[in-house]
Amino acid sequence: MSKTDRFWETKSLLEMSQREWEALCDGCGRCCVVKLEDEDSGAVYPTSVGCRLLDTTTCRCTDYRNRHDRVPDCVKLDRDNVSRLGWLPETCAYRRLAQGHGLDWWHPLVSGDANTVIDAGISIIGRVIPETEVAEEDLVEFIIEWQGPGEQLSGFQRKNSVT
Repeated sequence: MSKTDRFWETKSLLEMSQREWEALCDGCGRCCVVKLEDEDSGAVYPTSVGCRLLDTTTCRCTDYRNRHDRVPDCVKLDRDNVSRLGWLPETCAYRRLAQGHGLDWWHPLVSGDANTVIDAGISIIGRVIPETEVAEEDLVEFIIEWQGPGEQLSGFQRKNSVT
């Protein structure tokens, strides 16, 4: 994609090609963290624990093509479900476009630089640990809250418990 091909401003999510759809991913990795759901309220809480297929140094899936077979609860984002996935962070391009907003300045399609997602403090690089290093019963100790752009050092704040 060239920086001048601003397809996200002229096409709806339904009109985008598969290549354009995939290009919307900013590579932040936030959708690839382990999430916990409160059984009573249905609230979903992200953790600072990356999926076992997430390369925590690049924020890329190590087996993207087979991720749904290897991680059965991996949710495939698509044009039909993206507007219903309330756990997507507010910074997510798919969520933003589904809600009628544009892409943020740091999005690689806008900036032309894949590193601006890191510079803006949106990426989880260096801020999560692999799922293989945390016992399932301890996941609640890693619940976090998403913070916005520009808060790179304090971008993730741990909660003490699920409420």
